[in-house]
Amino acid sequence: MMTQLAASRTRSVTWWGRLDGLRSDAALYAISAVFALLLGFTSGQVAQWHWGFLTAAPYGVAAVAGVWLGRYRVRRATLVRLALLALVIMGSVVIPLALEARWRHQDPNQGYAQPEISVIERSATYVSQGKDPYRSYYTDGRVVDELRGVPAYESFFPYFPLMSVFGLPSAETHASSGLTDARIVMSLMTVLVSLAALVMLRASHEKKIRIAQVLLALPTGALFLSTGGDDMPILALLLLGVAALQRRAATTAGVSLGLAAAMKLTAWPMAFGALLVARDKKDRPAWRRVALWITCIVVVTVTPFVLKAPWAFFSNVFAFPLGLAHVASPAASALPGHILTTWWPPLGHVLAPLALLVGGYYVAKYAKRHWPLTLSQLLAILSLVFLVLMCVASATRIGYVIYPINFALWSWVCRDDQSAALETVAL
Repeated sequence: MMTQLAASRTRSVTWWGRLDGLRSDAALYAISAVFALLLGFTSGQVAQWHWGFLTAAPYGVAAVAGVWLGRYRVRRATLVRLALLALVIMGSVVIPLALEARWRHQDPNQGYAQPEISVIERSATYVSQGKDPYRSYYTDGRVVDELRGVPAYESFFPYFPLMSVFGLPSAETHASSGLTDARIVMSLMTVLVSLAALVMLRASHEKKIRIAQVLLALPTGALFLSTGGDDMPILALLLLGVAALQRRAATTAGVSLGLAAAMKLTAWPMAFGALLVARDKKDRPAWRRVALWITCIVVVTVTPFVLKAPWAFFSNVFAFPLGLAHVASPAASALPGHILTTWWPPLGHVLAPLALLVGGYYVAKYAKRHWPLTLSQLLAILSLVFLVLMCVASATRIGYVIYPINFALWSWVCRDDQSAALETVAL
């Protein structure tokens, strides 16, 4: 059985390696078209099935165009691939996002956005009024100060305070046209930061195009940008941090990772990991400068809210995302951790800490054996760590798979030519 799996993997890798850029793009767009169509027919969430039906055709057209163009020796194939990528982003992000934002503001109760968009915009309204965004919290077996008129899980703000900035245009203007939808603000920031990171990244044009596809054009990015993915600006900032670490620009790395860490807890593993690989221009450890910037940004943006209501802050930012607030969350996908916790609730307090202890031991053992770690090795470790934690957490969503996917891709991109050659020989 294992031999057959290994042989199938080898054949798949060989087949993929023989494809030129346009044909490989066509394959990815074809898979995306099938995924979008299936999502349109099967998803129970309005924003998602609308996105599926809106994007199946653009993906299909891009796939056909890639196959047709791949039959000819196209001059300046990179420019053609970029043009096709831009068209796909237009069809899979710009148009669906504009339509869903417009429909949402015409009829806010029909679910044209993921719940987190309303949560972010509501928190921004509180912040703009000088109020605390962490209003509800869990204590003594009940939810205190639960917001009326919304589901219990929307009473919680499971982010760090800086995430509220994406909802400030909506809070300040109270516009009804949809132009200030938090998704539009997040998408603009994601695109701009990603472009800056790709310009800064030391990689071939082919690898940069693949990163842009996964982060912005394929369902791994476009679906979340259009429906409400608050993880997309986080990933863009992390990519900028990776590019800065690769170029040994410690200040830029510290600022970008600090901003991401001041928005969401999912950025913290990369922020801590960066301290292990940060180097300056003279190949000296630069972890102090990176740590200083990250610490300053997080402390300045978080401390006032912690001092004002420490238990509410803890309950929102840590207890609720970890499934410890005893409030049913739409993020609870049917992954192993959630299934086991449903079967026996005490496991919810054991699985994640146990995974951290066991995983931490093996990560430390690997790091000691391969010290000093390279940036590529760090990203590979983080990819595996995210995948394991996503599976064992009691309340997490399948959408978090975009973290291990992107980290694995960035790890491949950051490998040096010698490592890539050795792996090719091994395959």
